[in-house]
Amino acid sequence: MNNLFRKTIVALGLIGASASALADGNVENGKAMAEAECSACHSADGNSASPMFPKIAGLGEKYILKQLRDIQNAEEGGDPKKSKRVVNEMAGLLKNKSDQDLQDLAAYFGVQTMQLSGAQEIQVQVNSGEKVDGLKLGAKVYRSGNLENGVPACSGCHSPRGLGNAPASYPRLSGQYPDYIVKQLKAFRSGDRTNDGDTKVMRMVASKLSDAEITAVANFIAGLH
Repeated sequence: MNNLFRKTIVALGLIGASASALADGNVENGKAMAEAECSACHSADGNSASPMFPKIAGLGEKYILKQLRDIQNAEEGGDPKKSKRVVNEMAGLLKNKSDQDLQDLAAYFGVQTMQLSGAQEIQVQVNSGEKVDGLKLGAKVYRSGNLENGVPACSGCHSPRGLGNAPASYPRLSGQYPDYIVKQLKAFRSGDRTNDGDTKVMRMVASKLSDAEITAVANFIAGLH
């Protein structure tokens, strides 16, 4: 096992351990808030109708709660010692929510079912200038990674079917809009998104992915089930 993969496994274990403080949310309360306050962007069941906004249905309760807490903490006056995630579209929306509110929302969206977006037949241009089958490249990156560049397989954490690992706080990817996945991978790669923990697992992985690989794997994930 090479050093990168060893570090990745250890890091992922630490991330899972840090998420052990779990939500104790009320699904019905979460549903009421979702219908009143979240539906315009994410739809009432978390299956956003537009790729401008991510699908949050079924991502996993632990994962959703962490993201809500991190987004809330990015508001002015947030705790500098805690993780933050800046999402401009969410600015101010969680500022006055209690932690119980966040737990209720996480509980509700966590039990919803994500609808598939579907993959497309695409061509992507790799660094050599050659255009290749995007679905095949995406499948390779997701299932096997890229040993030459030290990229571990996505399936190791997010499961072979992309369903994630809810107890470990690894989110479901299957069915997500490819545009959103591309945006997040590039944000991790650039350092604009940093809430993957001190071990920087996603930043480390994304830093080794080319634009072609990011586009290809995002498209493949959209149809994975």
